[in-house]
Amino acid sequence: MSITAGSLLNSVPASQKQTLQSNYLDLAGTANEGWAQQYLPDLMEKEAEVFGPRTISGFLSQVGAEEAMTADQVVWSEQSRLHLSYTGNVNSATAGADPGTGVSNIAQITIENDIDGTSGFTAASHGIRVNDTIIVSNSDGVFKCLVAVVNGAVLDVLPYGQSALSANTTADGTTILVYGSEYGKATNYVTAAGTTNTTDARGANEPSFKSFQNKPIIMKDYYEVSGSDASRIGWVEVSTELGQSGYLWYLKAESDTRARFNDYIEMSMLESEFAAAASEVPGATIAPSSTLNTANSAGTEGLFAAIESRGNVTTGVTGVNAATDLAEFDAILAEFDKQGAIEEYMMFVNRSTSLAMDDMLASMNSYGAGGTSYGVFNNSEDMALNLGFSGFRRGSYDFYKSDFRYLNDKATRGGINTAAAAGAAIRGVMIPAGTSSVYDQTVGQSMKRPFLHVRYRASQTDDRRMKSWVTGSVGAATSALDAMQLHFLTERCLITQGANNFMLMK
Repeated sequence: MSITAGSLLNSVPASQKQTLQSNYLDLAGTANEGWAQQYLPDLMEKEAEVFGPRTISGFLSQVGAEEAMTADQVVWSEQSRLHLSYTGNVNSATAGADPGTGVSNIAQITIENDIDGTSGFTAASHGIRVNDTIIVSNSDGVFKCLVAVVNGAVLDVLPYGQSALSANTTADGTTILVYGSEYGKATNYVTAAGTTNTTDARGANEPSFKSFQNKPIIMKDYYEVSGSDASRIGWVEVSTELGQSGYLWYLKAESDTRARFNDYIEMSMLESEFAAAASEVPGATIAPSSTLNTANSAGTEGLFAAIESRGNVTTGVTGVNAATDLAEFDAILAEFDKQGAIEEYMMFVNRSTSLAMDDMLASMNSYGAGGTSYGVFNNSEDMALNLGFSGFRRGSYDFYKSDFRYLNDKATRGGINTAAAAGAAIRGVMIPAGTSSVYDQTVGQSMKRPFLHVRYRASQTDDRRMKSWVTGSVGAATSALDAMQLHFLTERCLITQGANNFMLMK
């Protein structure tokens, strides 16, 4: 079997045994998978990997995409909900007279927050207007009302079906939903204060957007071998399909460093978080949660932090009882129903959670059944199975489950989870498949992007997605150092878009 240089390898054979970056054979690279078994058959005889392949499962390569960026941060905007829905309470205070009809107002409602409990929401900035028709729901029942007066966060409302609303003064104890409006004949709009106006003073509801940001971090590592120990470098003679022949060099310890660095990249995209404003971490001079300007702040927002901050968290499906697990899983579906219409999910879970789901599905005798579409795998069940995923359908949702080595391995999150306090261990993550539309402030336009993707720093002069280079006096000498150093660098961040559609299992 011949080897085609270029796309299949990270190197080009050299005519002489020279330790150049261009002819280094990277056995950790996916492009060279299976190559060592053919050209270095004694490699595994010399070193037994008793802890398995020792790498995590290529999480981001299966769910993410990569895109270049040039700025110090990525800022994107996600449109808020289309419909107007809020939480608040029914006041005990009696409202005044309706300025339009002279009828005494029956109830007074105070808006406390939007339906999602968004941090920083200003109650007086709600979108409810005079003559809107609303649904008022609390422990006393569900009531349809007409809005008579809007005074900041306070609404005077007229119930359609009864003469009074009971006070419900517990904060956020009442839900308010706008479902339409009602006007009399030959009427005009009215102002927020309830005074009739000859002009359109109703005020249009503009779409609201929530802006989010992340910033790339720079990661570095290197491997060093002295000039005296460079004899450990192995040389492999190869020939290409173009008829060329030459040598590629290979160093096992360097390959381990490269593989570990690749894992660090992925782990950082999962585990990283912003340093708090009061942190002693250098550069943590501002609070990322309160400003978009994070160019000088330390850290970056990883997947787990993004979901905990802006997404959903569940402690259900533990394997204690299959019937209970099914009810808890259905509760997850109910939460997804509240957030949107995403109906395909990738699930990366630890072993115990995976087995709990197997037992749950087996209890209803429908594992792998129900018309799973495998749309994210080009409608191919075989492709899903080859990638280590098993699919099942529950309700209108398709799920593709895979064991996540990172959450199992004792030397990675598996060990951390074992020692974590109750409720702190991470058992899995549910990630929506497909793309969503956002306004990207970096490029200044709306774009469709995967819910989860990586942005890396790159320009015409420097691509920092994954850099590697050789320095020292071994091979092609670049300095007086009697050693060879192989350097690795990346600058990137993870974008968790539409985090409200994600689920973290703890």
